[in-house]
Amino acid sequence: MDRVRKLTGAQEWNWQEGEPVTIAVLDSGMAAHADLEGKGIAFRDFVNGNGQFYDDNGHGTHICGILAGSGRLSGGRFRGMAPQSRLVVGKVLDRRGEGSTEQLLAGLQWIRRIKETFRIRLLNISIGIGDLQNEKKEELIREEIERLLDNGIAVFCAAGNKGPENNSLSSVGRSMRVITVGCHDGGIYENRRGCERYSGRGDYKSPVRKPDLIAPGTDVISCNAHWTPRSYKLPYLPKSGTSMSTAVVCGAAALLLQRDPGLSTEGLRNRLLFDARDLGEPWNLQGWGMVALKADGDQKFDLQTLAL
Repeated sequence: MDRVRKLTGAQEWNWQEGEPVTIAVLDSGMAAHADLEGKGIAFRDFVNGNGQFYDDNGHGTHICGILAGSGRLSGGRFRGMAPQSRLVVGKVLDRRGEGSTEQLLAGLQWIRRIKETFRIRLLNISIGIGDLQNEKKEELIREEIERLLDNGIAVFCAAGNKGPENNSLSSVGRSMRVITVGCHDGGIYENRRGCERYSGRGDYKSPVRKPDLIAPGTDVISCNAHWTPRSYKLPYLPKSGTSMSTAVVCGAAALLLQRDPGLSTEGLRNRLLFDARDLGEPWNLQGWGMVALKADGDQKFDLQTLAL
């Protein structure tokens, strides 16, 4: 995570400045981990109906660490993007990392119901959803995401890992108003290792430019759900993919909201897109570019130039 923070500019930010932001996470859950102690403020299990925080897969805990991990067990080296943030976690994936449309829909509806109670501003969906066979179910998911956006929650979705073919985005990532995140490591890896080789791509013929942003996603080190103080397992482990990139961008958004809590959902989106660093890649791979947190945070935008 120290590498990721440097690439995105988060290393230069005072992450302790401002009020904590509440981030909702729909994933495989969140395990007990020293770096996540006190972060979780609400949990709902849509798979097994358990009442306590847990994660029998590990993906969700890794994502939560990228978003808000304190880095306690690494002396801060592997802390997340926005360590002050609070987490509302919905478990919609089982121990194999699989889930149903119904579970995702139930999670989205739950977040909308509790939005005011926990002052949720952001939603991280780091789960790949392919082409749904049932168009009605796909439409229901998009409608529920639209309701969240209308209720002031910025939604971040993974582009998926089925690239590099054109028009290979995850189904939910094609929604116009969500912030769809692809994966790119800024050229620090050889092409055969860099996540840009499999990051989902938008349709270069479409007037809607997707993904919106890219962020590092190869070997991102974050919390290991299977670690315990008495186990032989390491407290951190690397994972790769657009899931990790999505959490990086969502965490960057949390830092922006800490500094400027009055930002609207659309204002936040504009700030992220206009500050992005152009890597010179095709639009259907990089969108507006690499997420970049500007040190001064005072950029001004001409909204007339923002194309969807």
